[in-house]
Amino acid sequence: MTDLNEMMDIARNAKAWPFAEATMLAKRLDKMGGPDKDAVIFETGYGPSGLPHIGTFGEVVRTSMVRHAFETLTGAKTRLICFSDDLDGFRKIPDNIPNPKQLEPYLHMPLTKVRDPFGTASSFGAHNNEALQAFLDSFGFEYEFVSSTDCYMSGKFDDALRDVLAHYDDIMKIMLPTLGAERQATYSPFFPICPDTGRVLQAKVIAQDVATDSITYLHPETGAEQTSLVTGGHCKLQWKCDWAMRWYALGVDYEMNGKDLTDSVTQSSKIVRALGATPPAGLTYELFLDANGEKISKSKGNGLSIDEWLRYGSPEALSLFMYAQPKRAKRLHFDVIPKTVDEYYQHLGKITEQAVDAQVENPVWHIHSGVPEAASLPVTFTLLLNLAAVCHAEESSVVWAYVSDYADGVSAETHPALDRMIGYAVNYYQDLVRPTKTYRLASDAESGQIQMLADAIRALPADAPAEDIQSAVYATGKQAEYENLRSWFICLYEVLLGQSEGPRMGSFFALYGRDKSLQLIDDALAGKLADKAADQRSVEDAH
Repeated sequence: MTDLNEMMDIARNAKAWPFAEATMLAKRLDKMGGPDKDAVIFETGYGPSGLPHIGTFGEVVRTSMVRHAFETLTGAKTRLICFSDDLDGFRKIPDNIPNPKQLEPYLHMPLTKVRDPFGTASSFGAHNNEALQAFLDSFGFEYEFVSSTDCYMSGKFDDALRDVLAHYDDIMKIMLPTLGAERQATYSPFFPICPDTGRVLQAKVIAQDVATDSITYLHPETGAEQTSLVTGGHCKLQWKCDWAMRWYALGVDYEMNGKDLTDSVTQSSKIVRALGATPPAGLTYELFLDANGEKISKSKGNGLSIDEWLRYGSPEALSLFMYAQPKRAKRLHFDVIPKTVDEYYQHLGKITEQAVDAQVENPVWHIHSGVPEAASLPVTFTLLLNLAAVCHAEESSVVWAYVSDYADGVSAETHPALDRMIGYAVNYYQDLVRPTKTYRLASDAESGQIQMLADAIRALPADAPAEDIQSAVYATGKQAEYENLRSWFICLYEVLLGQSEGPRMGSFFALYGRDKSLQLIDDALAGKLADKAADQRSVEDAH
């Protein structure tokens, strides 16, 4: 058992990126004279104009990893605030809600004043806040939910808002050079909330009065001069100033941001300094790319949703995807799921055998905030996918029949994680593999080579291990004088599996069973697999 001091020593020498972030934060706090409060504050932000998504998960899970690394490194208490910007104006009606026209009268009102189109909450903002908390709770995150509306209306932000008003000219000097001429003419850090319509107004402020905590502005519709308090929820701050004020008021020490918010971080940090405080530390992470290497856009719908990931892969694998190289732009598409699932189990299989200083470099330690129970899969997820595809699995029991024959004593009861993976594999096959599966006929030369492979497998003992079968696959390819054995493997994948990539064929044949593998080869050489695939496509086209 490693004691606290030993663990802190190990953490000081750790190279994993969450420890690098934790070390940076610790040095920042030391430079400031140490934290002058009960806990170090981590924050993530959420815009409740829509439902939580895979980016929401990514930011919370990565922040949680840094938070745990910091606690391990320093022994300090921490808090994680998940902040909802729910006083923001309702600028656009989403397409994916019932009867969108009913929300037109609520445009530009705070999200917590917009009618809930689903009829389950007090407002649209409240509905999405509830969805966020249910979403975070489903993954077991430890956090505190904080509502912008509550903070503004309750007066929690009043002192910070007074300080913003007192430094109004300093903030204008920061922001105006970043704006175009038209926006400069009307820009103000404060958005008044109209007392008549309830809308968040983008209005020209013509006077500020620190003594009365108020501003005077020209109403953008009537041109009339109106005076409003900046406290008590009568005004909301413009985004970059609002973010800075939030850091300032809540004492945030660490917050991540996507690369697209780099300028916002720069300007918000300047505003915090103008208020006499220090901006938080944080990591700027890269954005995700789609299958074609283009940036994912919610409006384009070219991304992978969290529900889609969780239909085809585990949440632990999703956490691993988020852990890996956060400063590098990565493709977030269906085809990364199998590899990531297998990598997760590879890391999980190692961790209990590792020394403590190696464990903290293992991604699984950061995913589970420590060392989880040992677990392994007797069959890789990639193999399960290929098995589901070859046996045209419509349900998990079809795959289980093969796995039970391959691994004695293994069942859904003894290996619940494997049962989950088989379910994911069947879903993946049905939704993503079957519609694109295309078998090709072997050429005359390839037919002879594949028949040689069948003869070599037939000559092996019935219970030959996967490595012996793999050796036969290699030997046959070499005997066929392929200059690059990769071409031989592609031939087997396309002719026997109907795809351009695949597993180690020795492992696949062992799992599928020798007799069934030989029958698969016979069917492929007779053209039955290509014919069956063509018939299946005809049926699907007819429907």
